[in-house]
Amino acid sequence: MPVDITMTIISVILMGGNYLFPADIVHEILGLALFLLWAVHISLNRRWYGAIFKGKYNPYRVMQTFINCGILICTIFLMISGIILSNHLFTFLNIQGGLGFARIAHLLASHWYYLFMSMHIGMHVGMIANKIKQKRNGGNDGSKEHGQPQPTAKKFILRVLLALACLYGLYAFIIRGVWKYLFLQQQFFFFDLERGYILFAIDYISIIILFATISHLVAARLKKNR
Repeated sequence: MPVDITMTIISVILMGGNYLFPADIVHEILGLALFLLWAVHISLNRRWYGAIFKGKYNPYRVMQTFINCGILICTIFLMISGIILSNHLFTFLNIQGGLGFARIAHLLASHWYYLFMSMHIGMHVGMIANKIKQKRNGGNDGSKEHGQPQPTAKKFILRVLLALACLYGLYAFIIRGVWKYLFLQQQFFFFDLERGYILFAIDYISIIILFATISHLVAARLKKNR
């Protein structure tokens, strides 16, 4: 969980491009840090990757494999394009060509990566929530607390707040033009300075919530059908 949380925070920061920092070397350092964290993440989950071609596939496993492989492919493209575009950390490689390809690949891969990452979070949020409940309730499943059902009013309020966050996430997805980057309708990243950095973070966090919620609901339905 600490690795995943750190990766998510770095990803939100990196989505702001070089606009969040006066020196673009910060973006490169954070990008390299994210790549190293991904190496740790893959190492920790090496058994899952080793079992990709083993066993039977049901709809839930297909969804999980598609999302995880999507993240992995985007990560590879991000690192390759990042190395080509580097003005500091990887200049010793003396790469001369491929700048046009690298810019488009970096823009495209970064936004698809962000969506896949959000859906990846959604598929695991239930497991994380259950672990937190178990620790809070001393090892119980969290469905009951001190022999009494959890209050429905609290669940209702949380669901309303989640719905509002998802609605704002949809608004942010459109107003930030994320869909344009996904399909190369806009080939240059635009940062709206009038909205500022705080709103930028809120917008992109709400986009995570939106796609994580969609992924969680779809995954829950597939598990139930299975």
